[in-house]
Amino acid sequence: MPQLSMHSPLGDLTLSEDDGAIVALDWGWGRDQDETSLLVAVRDRLDAYFDGGADPFADLPLAPYGTAYQQRVWQVLRAIPAGQTRTYRDIAQVAGGSPRSVGQANSVNPIPILIPCHRVVAVQGLGGYSGDGGLDDKLFLLGLEGAAVPALA
Repeated sequence: MPQLSMHSPLGDLTLSEDDGAIVALDWGWGRDQDETSLLVAVRDRLDAYFDGGADPFADLPLAPYGTAYQQRVWQVLRAIPAGQTRTYRDIAQVAGGSPRSVGQANSVNPIPILIPCHRVVAVQGLGGYSGDGGLDDKLFLLGLEGAAVPALA
C-alpha cells in the first residue's frame, strides 16, 4: 500500500492509498514512502489547507474501510462545509443511529481532516477528538477554518 508522509502544524501525518483512493490519514511518520500522483496531490492540498486555504477535499477519491453505518456517517461528515459545525445529534438525524453511535463512528474515522470529524461537536460543548493531540487538534482545525467554537461544558 503506497504511503506518503508530511509535516503539518499538527505534527507528522501519513497518507495511505489503495486502488486509486485515499484509505487512511494517520498521525506519525510512515516507514515507507511512495510518491504516487494521488498522494502528492493530497499532500499538496493539505499543505494549502494548513496555510489557510479553502477546504479542497470534496472531490478527493476516499475509500475508508468501515461498516455500512460508519460509511453513512462519514459521507454525511463530508457534506459539512468548512467553517461550520454540526452536532452529533444533527448527524444522527441524517445518517441514522444515535448521537453516541455517531461519536463511535467518528472515533474510528480512518481519514480525519479529509473526512472532517473535527466539525462535529456535542450539544453541550466541544465533544471529543481522536487525533494525536486530542481536543487541541480539534480546536486548531476549527480555528483554522474560522468556525465558531462552542464553550467547553
